[in-house]
Order: sequence, then structure tokens, then C-alpha cells
Amino acid sequence: MRQRGSHCIVQKRTAEGTISVPIPLHDPVRRGTLLSIIRQSGLPKMLFEAER
Repeated sequence: MRQRGSHCIVQKRTAEGTISVPIPLHDPVRRGTLLSIIRQSGLPKMLFEAER
């Protein structure tokens, strides 16, 4: 993990390569930005959805 300006950059190394995901350190995070972070993480979107 590293920080540059108002963003934290989280990295994970896998057999296929390195995944880097920038995360803004400010509130509020816009919906499109959040969806982009989720997509870049490679994790299923349902992990981030609240139970209703």
C-alpha cells in the first residue's frame, strides 16, 4: 500500500500479475468511482452490497 496525494493505492500480486487499485481518501466517494474500484479489485460486486 502506498499513498500519493489524496489517494491510497493498494496492490496485490497474483500469478497473473499485479493488481493496483487506487482508493480516494475523501468523502463522499462518487458512485461511479466506487463501482470502478470494485471492478478493478476483481471481487464480486455482491460482496459490497448491503443486506436489505
